[in-house]
Amino acid sequence: MATSYATVTWDQLHRDARQLASTLISRGPFKGIVAITRGGMIPAAIIARELDCRLIETVSVVTYDEEKMGEPNVIKSPEAAGDGEGFVIIDDLVDSGVTAQLVRQMLPKAVFACLYAKPAGRPITDLFVVEVPQDTWVLFPWDTAPLFIPPLASKSGGED
Repeated sequence: MATSYATVTWDQLHRDARQLASTLISRGPFKGIVAITRGGMIPAAIIARELDCRLIETVSVVTYDEEKMGEPNVIKSPEAAGDGEGFVIIDDLVDSGVTAQLVRQMLPKAVFACLYAKPAGRPITDLFVVEVPQDTWVLFPWDTAPLFIPPLASKSGGED
């Protein structure tokens, strides 16, 4: 279980995806992108735009049930990517590295890039933008919603 949480906003995610794309340009051109679903899909779309890449494949690996880690299960393979040559794999976060290792085995010639990396998964990725402590649960914009919070003065029963 995570001991702390970090919230990533849409703006931050977009900036980080563009920064990753900027680094990837020197490693390309790429034939295509493999997005690890579901977290890698939005970063992959941003990066595909920045790299002018039209071929986007997906790989679906299920490892989490809420915040609990389970055994990895491939539910969709990235058929169009072959052995990964000329492709870049995109994910939002490499955590324990379980998903990343499995996808790397499927696509050994691909470049692996993600926005955020925890120490346990860091050695598996080729590129990342921000390192996150291992005990931090990253809350992505698609996992959260804006919520109205009353002003402090209205909670304190202040005077009229």
